[in-house]
Amino acid sequence: MPQVRVSAFAMSIDGFGAGPNQSLEHPLGEGGGALHEWFYPTRTFQSTMGTGDGTTGVDDEFAARSLANVGAWILGRNMFSPSRGPWPDDGWRGWWGDEPPYHVPVFVLTHHARAPLEMQGGTTFHFVTGGIDEALMRARDAAGTRDVRIGGGAATVRQFLQAGYIDQMHLVVSPVILGRGEPLLTGIDLAAQGFRCVERVTTEKALHVVLQRGGAGPA
Repeated sequence: MPQVRVSAFAMSIDGFGAGPNQSLEHPLGEGGGALHEWFYPTRTFQSTMGTGDGTTGVDDEFAARSLANVGAWILGRNMFSPSRGPWPDDGWRGWWGDEPPYHVPVFVLTHHARAPLEMQGGTTFHFVTGGIDEALMRARDAAGTRDVRIGGGAATVRQFLQAGYIDQMHLVVSPVILGRGEPLLTGIDLAAQGFRCVERVTTEKALHVVLQRGGAGPA
């Protein structure tokens, strides 16, 4: 059965999913890039960048799993662009160049309408002004029998968690302390929502934790 899931979402030891002050120079906020040091060397990441073979092992296995069976993505606006307010006429087409790594429809939450943006490699960005319910309905239709992945950022994941829409989360706790930034789970009672830890694996660079709604307990 298709799921709504969060996958390979990195957070700091002190609970932040991104650093503060996102900008063109700091797409993940100040210090936020350090959360993904487990991911950058992997074969999965390197293959999306076309820069080499990359590392294998547990981190790469989780990275590859995060992309499997995904039929549509949902992103917050900050995951697509550093701008705020009405869309500027600056030609911005995302952080990823002409061929983004999604290869499926991507639904971007925004308060400001914009025409769909078709990119190379099968990615089309659709800009949704009707909130998370509209985005999820459209993403499910687009995904069909495959999963919908909530790609972030932290505020977007929180919205879907608070609405009770997420079935599974793969969180990656990186050995980083940010001190401030975008909190992921503050004030959210995962146990009350029925989440249980069904898998946990530690590597040199990360603790991988898989939480499933209605899960039976640690694997």
